Amino acid sequence: MDFDLIVRVYPFFIDAAGVTILLSALTALLGLACGALGAAARLSRFALARFVGATYVSVFRGTPALIQLFILYFGGPQIGIELDAFEAGVIGLGINAGAYMTETIRGAIISIDKGQKEAARTLGLSRWQAMYKIILPQAARLMVRPLGVNLNMLIKATALVAAISVVELTYTAQRYIGSTYKPFEMFLLAGILYMIIIYATGRAVAWLDRRVQIT
Repeated sequence: MDFDLIVRVYPFFIDAAGVTILLSALTALLGLACGALGAAARLSRFALARFVGATYVSVFRGTPALIQLFILYFGGPQIGIELDAFEAGVIGLGINAGAYMTETIRGAIISIDKGQKEAARTLGLSRWQAMYKIILPQAARLMVRPLGVNLNMLIKATALVAAISVVELTYTAQRYIGSTYKPFEMFLLAGILYMIIIYATGRAVAWLDRRVQIT
């Protein structure tokens, strides 16, 4: 193993890790927003909203995320959608992640005992008041771990944006392989940095899960 080479390229990989972290954070925020809207649609009283929500989940969970990125980045300009690689990565992965988060959020909400919903309505609360004041606070506690799993998957999925030339960890490893011919060292370094990011995220999720269980 060429340790001298690893030391020389390490700073560039740290910069790429920063891009991966930023990409993951923005994508997670967009995914959470899409997931909340998707869950609201799936739980709506209106058939059209339920159909739209179910279609969103089926399409984006049923097709490869890489194909979705290619359609957005390479096919988008044909229909007037022009995005740079980073923007396409955030939007493409965010919408894809939202489809998974939709089912995570919906599952947590429907797991709350129906008797609590009925009790809230008996007390004179509207459907949305019952959801906001009674159901969601309890469901939020159940969402933390599953959403943490979604986030873990999302961080690893950011490697896909290397295919559209976003300079994150995987793309950086591939670029240096082309000039050093050392794939083992380059991918090993990228893999270690991915593990550090995922481990830190996992610890943060575990801490948050403990906090919400206490309150």
